[in-house]
Amino acid sequence: MNDSPAARLQQLFEGHRLTPTQRRIAHCMVRGAAEVPFLSSVELAELAGVSQPSVTRFAVALGFDGYPALRRHLREVAPAGRSAPAREGEYNEYQQAVQGEIENLQRLSAMLADPAPVEEAGRVLAGSSPLPVLGLRAASSQARGFAYFAAKVHPDVRLLDEGGSMLADRIDAAAAAGASALLCFALPRHPREVVEALEHARAAGLTAVTVADSAFAPVARHSDLLIPAPVGTGLAFDTACAPMLLGRVLLEAMADALPDAQARLEDFDARAAARGLFVD
Repeated sequence: MNDSPAARLQQLFEGHRLTPTQRRIAHCMVRGAAEVPFLSSVELAELAGVSQPSVTRFAVALGFDGYPALRRHLREVAPAGRSAPAREGEYNEYQQAVQGEIENLQRLSAMLADPAPVEEAGRVLAGSSPLPVLGLRAASSQARGFAYFAAKVHPDVRLLDEGGSMLADRIDAAAAAGASALLCFALPRHPREVVEALEHARAAGLTAVTVADSAFAPVARHSDLLIPAPVGTGLAFDTACAPMLLGRVLLEAMADALPDAQARLEDFDARAAARGLFVD
């Protein structure tokens, strides 16, 4: 079981109905699990981009008398020592973005110390034929990349990367054809259509497996199995190295659960060689 500081913080927040502002604070705290126990309420508010009273209300919503009580609790679940962050002037803004993604990948690695959720997701996805893969707007590239490789080992993968009124029709068609699960990639900013599509899929009897930027993302309560992978926010547009890698990890877990995955890969390689698809 993953027992990292970030995982312990997530356990603290689970089971609470949080407002969007409170989810933002929770997400910020998980991202900086080692540093947050040493921040004042004003510093945390500035880091999360919310007001100081919002931080106080967040602490009360978790059952504490106020932020000081929450911070005392956080220090109990935080690492023994506080890691020293890099000096602000040590990296330029581009290097800082890369360092942020390295930290995101390290958090993903720590989470994967417990492989059970990914293995369970792999079995669920492998057991669904067809397998719809949903990703809109910023998450469309993650969904498309997964669907491209998944089609080499899975008999029927259906990419859902366009919104609109036909999205529900395509989910219904997949369910009618025998689908039992749907894989969703959900990244900021979260389109309302994604939430509605997950609601529709679950109403149609599909198990919703979701890759999201946070366990507190708006899609969380509309997912049966959510596996978080943080995004980078150091540039004008978010970066998604961790969600992309998590998608490949899920692909590996799904392939492991498909009995004929290796045979399909070998067949593809033989056909590709016969057609001269690739240049050596």
